[in-house]
Amino acid sequence: MSQQQRRPAGIAILSFFFVFGTFASGLAAVMLVMPGTPLDVLWKLNPSAHGRFVTSGHWPVLLMSAVCLACGSAALGLWQGRRWGYWTAAGILTINVLGDTMNAFLLRDWRTLIGLPISGLMIGYLLWERRTKGRS
Repeated sequence: MSQQQRRPAGIAILSFFFVFGTFASGLAAVMLVMPGTPLDVLWKLNPSAHGRFVTSGHWPVLLMSAVCLACGSAALGLWQGRRWGYWTAAGILTINVLGDTMNAFLLRDWRTLIGLPISGLMIGYLLWERRTKGRS
């Protein structure tokens, strides 16, 4: 990004959001690979996910590692104002919307519905920002 181009505040915030996602998913992967550490107390934040993860073999470690890499890529791409960063971020958010919708209707976990309008607004903002600013 050149000195004459300014990073919009919303894009900076979304970039930090994806940095947080990078750390959270990376930490989850590490906690799955190394159970029994003092970090296990963090599973109290989502005990049902922990229960499903530990009974699913190595797949959750691969999933969390992939999420970590995807979030890191989105954060970097957004920060640099790259087109691929916008599309990576929008893709991650779209997958999240699909997952929340499936959790709501298949698992009857209605709490996940709160994420739909939030993710929808973030996707809309990314697409609007891409279209109006025309970054490369």
